Amino acid sequence: MSESIFHSKEQIKAICCIGAGYVGGPTMTVIAAKCPHIKVTVVDVSKSRIDAWNSPTYDLPIYEPGLLELVKETRGRNLFFSTDLETAVKEAEMIFVSVNTPTKTVGVGAGKAADVGYWESAARKISQIVESPKIVVEKSTVPVRTAESMAKVLHSNKRGIKFQILSNPEFLAEGTAIPDLFNPDRVLIGGLQDEDGLGAANRLVSVYKNWVPGERILTTNLWSSELSKLVANAFLAQRVSSINAVSALCEKSGANVDEVARAIGMFVQFFIFLFYF
Repeated sequence: MSESIFHSKEQIKAICCIGAGYVGGPTMTVIAAKCPHIKVTVVDVSKSRIDAWNSPTYDLPIYEPGLLELVKETRGRNLFFSTDLETAVKEAEMIFVSVNTPTKTVGVGAGKAADVGYWESAARKISQIVESPKIVVEKSTVPVRTAESMAKVLHSNKRGIKFQILSNPEFLAEGTAIPDLFNPDRVLIGGLQDEDGLGAANRLVSVYKNWVPGERILTTNLWSSELSKLVANAFLAQRVSSINAVSALCEKSGANVDEVARAIGMFVQFFIFLFYF
């Protein structure tokens, strides 16, 4: 495998995902279901979690409607769960990183900033293991320009191995993760705007095009993608807070909160149409 991995017109044949949690598990299961030609390996340092994914009785570590049926369909065919990080990373052309980014508890930003320690640890392990160029995909919610720091860690290997980092944030809701993945309203992919970055982004686009219409796949620069996920989270929090306040007002005024919410939604869509078109 040469550096043409960033520009190859062939379909991706092997994917690895580091992190078998709420995002990594369902996302990789859907990719395996929709792309039977791709070997998908999900790895995690937690043996108990991997054992649960491999349970003979399918006692999966998380529950999402529809997930069990997909795991039964794909596990052992082209979906595998393992603690063998080294083998999975070496085999993969594309490595998704879906590890926790909890709020920092100590140091600068404690109680506010995201702790990217797990991400940095994953990047170091990847850098130490790989023997050929790889495409690394941010799946975790991370601060803006995390990819810049990760690139420095990944390229610290003394063998001159190159990486391209992509941002591909998730927009899943608990309870509807599988329908959200099967029929997303958008898939966001960000990469560097140079030849290798654009080539790597196109390779991830080709994976999603196995089931997602091309017009729903949005490509941006790397930093726009990272920021978009954070802004989406902030907008959601603002909407929840606002509708709670509106609900109290509706109770006092006799208005119907569902009708008000629907009317506001229509207005927002109209505003977006005017703004962009």
